[in-house]
Amino acid sequence: MKILVLNGPNLNLLGKREPEIYGSETFEDYFNNLVKKYADVELHYYQSNVEGELINKLHEVGFDFDGIIFNAGAYTHTSVAIGDAIKGITTPVIELHISNVHSREEFRHVSYISPVAKGVIAGFGMQSYELALQSFI
Repeated sequence: MKILVLNGPNLNLLGKREPEIYGSETFEDYFNNLVKKYADVELHYYQSNVEGELINKLHEVGFDFDGIIFNAGAYTHTSVAIGDAIKGITTPVIELHISNVHSREEFRHVSYISPVAKGVIAGFGMQSYELALQSFI
């Protein structure tokens, strides 16, 4: 089983950025632990702050991988193009949010990904990634 974990803008700052919301662990440390725990799954990771690079990655793996766990960050609420990219691929995508976006600012309640995603996981901190992975397994 091949799964891509895809992180969008500002998620490279996990562990430093707003630890009261996102925690103090870096994503790289978290991901390395996930890889060890799920050694039978071929896990890949990609992060970009650039919308087009995220779309290119969706196109690159979107017909060959078994699943994509996608935390698009703020692009979730602004990018029709990312929603269209997900709609155009065959690999199922789970939309993921570390925080509960519905308990935050009003603009975070809108998602261009939810209508084309297999499912949505939000609000369980970094554990959201493992929950998404378990849904594919």
